[in-house]
Amino acid sequence: MILNRLTVVNFKNIVQADLELSPKMNCLVGRNGMGKTNLLDAVYYLSFCRSASNPIDSQVMFHDSDYCVVQGHYVADDGEPCDVFCGVKRGQRKQVKRNGKAYARYSEHLGLIPLVMVSPSDAALIAGGSEERRRFLDVAISQYDREYLWSLNRYEKALEQRNTMLKQEEEPDWEVMGLWEEMMAEEGCVIYEKRKAFVTQFTPIFQEYYSLISEGKEGVSLTYQSHGDRGDLLKVIRDGRAKERILGYSLHGTHKDDLDMKLGDYPIKREGSQGQNKTYLVALKLAQFEFLKRASHTTPLLLLDDIFDRLDASRVEQIVRLVSGDRFGQIFVTDVNRGNMDKMLAAVGGDYKLFNVEKGEITENKSV
Repeated sequence: MILNRLTVVNFKNIVQADLELSPKMNCLVGRNGMGKTNLLDAVYYLSFCRSASNPIDSQVMFHDSDYCVVQGHYVADDGEPCDVFCGVKRGQRKQVKRNGKAYARYSEHLGLIPLVMVSPSDAALIAGGSEERRRFLDVAISQYDREYLWSLNRYEKALEQRNTMLKQEEEPDWEVMGLWEEMMAEEGCVIYEKRKAFVTQFTPIFQEYYSLISEGKEGVSLTYQSHGDRGDLLKVIRDGRAKERILGYSLHGTHKDDLDMKLGDYPIKREGSQGQNKTYLVALKLAQFEFLKRASHTTPLLLLDDIFDRLDASRVEQIVRLVSGDRFGQIFVTDVNRGNMDKMLAAVGGDYKLFNVEKGEITENKSV
């Protein structure tokens, strides 16, 4: 998938941008806070119908604007053109259209323009709680498996209903709760099996990328942890009723799944240096790209936001070598350091564009 042209109006601090893009490398250079990440977020919005950093659509509009628009003109791997329009008006429902036709559900769009983003916020995958790692699994799998997304939505609906019943003061209707528990168990089993299969197939790809970036200096691993490992998920959920009635929320189920991330034999959260953590996260996302490309039979877009921060020169060199090779398609990369960009452009050697970003204004640097 290639994004040929991007139009942005009143999105965050970008009042107006209309960009013709390179099918290979698009570099955004500017100081912090100028809007580089906001432009990447606009590209992200076209794939996921939401911002990567803020789920509230009204808050992505520029200051007191009444609307914002993001529009992309794509070409699929088979040459088929595709136009995507996302528009938000204050006080109205968001509009998402593909080739002029509006979606009834935004979820119908997910996965049609696969995308992987590497950003500083990925640090939460290591430092944050299990919900961050579940979100990684959900975003990765949902882009190529609609059944997974459907099961995830049904599971979350059942979980919400069960938690509401657990919180109520009067004794809940246990028969009704049993129906919600059955839905949780049924959809939870689907989620469990698909997450387990993903991690099993994904881990060797991740380890390969980590080894390439670190030049084989450390070993890493990923282990999927789930209540589904305990056997009958319905029994696991129901066995917690008494304690959960006191607490007012559900303690057992796939909404408590986690990924055990290790550097060598120890948790990377405890043992990893800043450079090792960054390497771990970049390897995760590049492996996600590789996996998604294979599973969806479509080349995803790759967004690299401030990717070189906290990495030594040798690891930067390895990443530049990787992303400038034939494995990847269209890439968007940001950095405050023009020197890092020059290294990447020299490695690419072919088609690229360089854009300067200053206070929300994006201009192409045609002197390179």
